[in-house]
Amino acid sequence: MTDHAYAKVLADVGPRLRRLRQERGVTLTALSAATGISVSTLSRLESGGRKATLELLLPLAQAHQVPLDELVGAPEVGDPRVRAAPLRRAHLTAVPLTRQPGGLQAFKLVMDPTGGPPEQRTHEGYEWLYVLSGRLRLLLADRDVELRAGEAAEFDTRLPHWFGPAGDAPVELLSLFGSQGERMHVRARPRGRGGE
Repeated sequence: MTDHAYAKVLADVGPRLRRLRQERGVTLTALSAATGISVSTLSRLESGGRKATLELLLPLAQAHQVPLDELVGAPEVGDPRVRAAPLRRAHLTAVPLTRQPGGLQAFKLVMDPTGGPPEQRTHEGYEWLYVLSGRLRLLLADRDVELRAGEAAEFDTRLPHWFGPAGDAPVELLSLFGSQGERMHVRARPRGRGGE
């Protein structure tokens, strides 16, 4: 990267920071409280009056919950792979497929048989599940449903629910979850014209 290209990346940081803050509806005062950076420093950083440094950008990236390279607009390196760190708990491995907090979240889940009794839970939101391999047991209120590879289910998570492997083998699935109750709109194929 040339010196001119570096200067351009640095010059674009301020407007990018302002746009990100405004899109999220965060005030300078609230951002100052979250990062420990003074309001005047944040304002000068956004207007280009203060040079972006790592000491300023790290807490801002953490407060906005975005990767540092996204915050500074780092150029693409040509590698399209998603490198998400898996989250592991007892019988579950979850790979986050989305990076933004809030809104719609996507996960690839691998669930091993637990051997324990299912415990239904409720919470705000809406969930969509798609089985990639294995068999998934879904308890939804008083319904007990088994899904196989290629099958999907969607439900309001305010209903008592539990899902896990159906049987002694692991199940692999995709999970899309909207904490605000967004419904998924998925079609296997486009609808034809004229009521086909």
